[in-house]
Amino acid sequence: MSTLTSSSADLFEIRRSDTPRPQAERDAALAAPKFGTVFTDHMARVTWSQAGGWHDRRVEKYGPLLLDPACAVLHYAQEIFEGMKAYRHADGSVWTFRPQANAARFAASARRLALPELSEADFLGAVEALVATDAAWVPSGEEKSLYLRPFMYASENFLGVRPSLEAEFLVIASPVGPYFAGGVKPVSIWVAQDYHRAGPGGTGAAKCGGNYAASLLPQQEAYAQGCEQVCFLDAATSTLLEELGGMNVFVVHADGRVSTPELSGTILEGVTRSSIIQLLTDAGHEVDERPLPLAALRAGLEDGSVAEVFACGTAAVVTPIGRLAGTDFDLAVGDGQAGAVTSRVRSELTDIQYGRATDRHGWLHRLV
Repeated sequence: MSTLTSSSADLFEIRRSDTPRPQAERDAALAAPKFGTVFTDHMARVTWSQAGGWHDRRVEKYGPLLLDPACAVLHYAQEIFEGMKAYRHADGSVWTFRPQANAARFAASARRLALPELSEADFLGAVEALVATDAAWVPSGEEKSLYLRPFMYASENFLGVRPSLEAEFLVIASPVGPYFAGGVKPVSIWVAQDYHRAGPGGTGAAKCGGNYAASLLPQQEAYAQGCEQVCFLDAATSTLLEELGGMNVFVVHADGRVSTPELSGTILEGVTRSSIIQLLTDAGHEVDERPLPLAALRAGLEDGSVAEVFACGTAAVVTPIGRLAGTDFDLAVGDGQAGAVTSRVRSELTDIQYGRATDRHGWLHRLV
């Protein structure tokens, strides 16, 4: 565990809202939070310009952004984001999970999108200052948390294909409950064979909105096929599994080995993904990061050598996959239910995040 780094948070001026949400309204939102629909009273913000660097660190009233019609982000999609959570522990303290990894990935995404890099100190300081200001918004209870969305966008007003000379970094927060309201249940996955999320040399390894926009039409196709999520194949050969629209994927073999697609520059380096690899390794599983052919997965599901498949990400944590389908196949995963390895790693990860298990890797970072 790491403790609050107050020096970085202290750089943020707190400009409190003059219209905070009434307590009764806030209590109602916390009682039954719905993912990404209600937001806290404040947001953290830092401004950047080529001439002045990063400046004006503040926490201010949550509210609309004023964008000029010529704002660069609207025309050239220069923007990146992260996803994190703040967890209230049984003693009332509030913690987040591996924020340094999010800060590093945010900086890498900024480099790829030709945006200014934000220091880890400013990234953590913004998160700490916002959560400390809106600590009353952190819910308590099973699988409830405060979802944190750091993001940056090109804010210069101009039309022209070049990197913006101005940018804004913000963090907003939303109280959330379980990602799946009906509980953790196996989902059906549609394998997209006509669409690709990213290609070699593209922005697949960056967490930017364009990657998610590219997944929306295939996601609609998945819905039309009776599936909840879409899985993409590699753009070079259309034979290798890469990732879902917003989650990494793992395959559990009957002999206990676990495989996940390697990070080849087209797959997002998930914080949850790397944490699960560590937990599985701790438990004695051999974890392979390698190319994962769809044909081999199909064969494994048919002959029983593949026992489980699951997806993972910050929002849903770990999601069992019960069915894999495509234009010429429709296969059950095991018995269609959550497998033992999937269930165990999900419980272990959430127990660490909520302070119910020992944080032996020092992943937790105290916010309040």
